[in-house]
Amino acid sequence: MNPYILFIGTIFIIILSWFISVKHGRYHGIPRFFVFESILILVLLNADMWFVSPLSPLQIASWILLAVSGWAAVSGFLLLKRLGKPDENFENTSRLVKSGLYRYIRHPLYFSLFLLASGIILKDPAKLQLLLGIITTVCVYLTARMEEGEMLAKFGDEYREYMRESKMFIPFIL
Repeated sequence: MNPYILFIGTIFIIILSWFISVKHGRYHGIPRFFVFESILILVLLNADMWFVSPLSPLQIASWILLAVSGWAAVSGFLLLKRLGKPDENFENTSRLVKSGLYRYIRHPLYFSLFLLASGIILKDPAKLQLLLGIITTVCVYLTARMEEGEMLAKFGDEYREYMRESKMFIPFIL
């Protein structure tokens, strides 16, 4: 693992976390920092394994998870941008988005981060990678719970009803 890339990546994640969330009083950016940091470490740990045995079942499963992660992230961002009517910060929407992927799950962007980490872990699953996966999962959950508190404060009963109509991460299940 290259310590310089880890250092520069960590500084970049800290700056993004500050300017996108924490600076605006959206403290879900703190556990989300640990999500991004864990994913960065996973990428650095597994960098040599991305294209080894490309047709093995783990690699195929990994690429499927990474593709679905990318789709969920792009879809979620586009819906927030188009329907959420954010100000200069894409997180600061003025309307609650409840269509598209958001019709089924409240946190498609966090779900995409979970899938991203899972796909990276499958590149070379080992004890440290699995531990980082657990950290990522716990921090994704904490981030979503904190953001839901922020959304309840912002949108009130409309968000409470949305919580009853949709699942947190996995459609129809969780």
